[in-house]
Amino acid sequence: MAILLFIVIHWFLSLFCQTFFHHRYAAHAMFTMNRFWEKVFYWLSMLFQGSSYLSPYAYGVLHRLHHAYADTDKDPHSPKYHPNLFKMMWETKTYYANIFFGRVEIEDKYTRNLPNWVSFDKIADSWGVRIFWVALYTAFYVYFATAWWQYLFLPLHFVMGPTQGAVINYFAHKIGRIRFKVNDTSRNLMPVDIFMLGEGYHNNHHKFPGDPNFGKKWYEFDPIYPIILLFHFLHIIRLTPAKA
Repeated sequence: MAILLFIVIHWFLSLFCQTFFHHRYAAHAMFTMNRFWEKVFYWLSMLFQGSSYLSPYAYGVLHRLHHAYADTDKDPHSPKYHPNLFKMMWETKTYYANIFFGRVEIEDKYTRNLPNWVSFDKIADSWGVRIFWVALYTAFYVYFATAWWQYLFLPLHFVMGPTQGAVINYFAHKIGRIRFKVNDTSRNLMPVDIFMLGEGYHNNHHKFPGDPNFGKKWYEFDPIYPIILLFHFLHIIRLTPAKA
């Protein structure tokens, strides 16, 4: 029971950081926040994503390029141009690393207004910190696992963030429902998205990339949108007048 609970908690806390902070805030600027709260969410991202910490800056660039070149040969991650899931994940990792370490030249329009706490990213993204988290997850399993097969889930914790990204970037471009006609292969994975915290409404998002509510039909509940409204009410973030 402890292992199952740990998997569920890690999955959703890591995913919350990716969809709320990296995706909706960094990549799309759906709302604003002051420097204090931005740094709070940086720390929460390192805590919850752990060994698979993603730089909001590098993620933001990567995601903006995805929207700009979706399902073309310039898309950083498209099933249309990658033969399988693992090939796509590996090439996405390489592209992400090239952005993070400044190995590729990026046009200003893809980096504009992105959060960029360089000193923090260097620590959170370092191998030493990643190995620390791997050791911590392993120690948890050693202490709480009650059967050998439970250890099969351990690697998931090591690459939680990239796994969550791959679910959308690969499967949400291959299976599911096309609700809106767009110039790419994006699809909605499921009618009610409780497993991906709204990210599964990928076709909706590609049709309305600036809308903080990914659900469009009455039954398409986006669990992150009420949190966004709550944070707006509490003045943690500020939605633009058009989105409030």
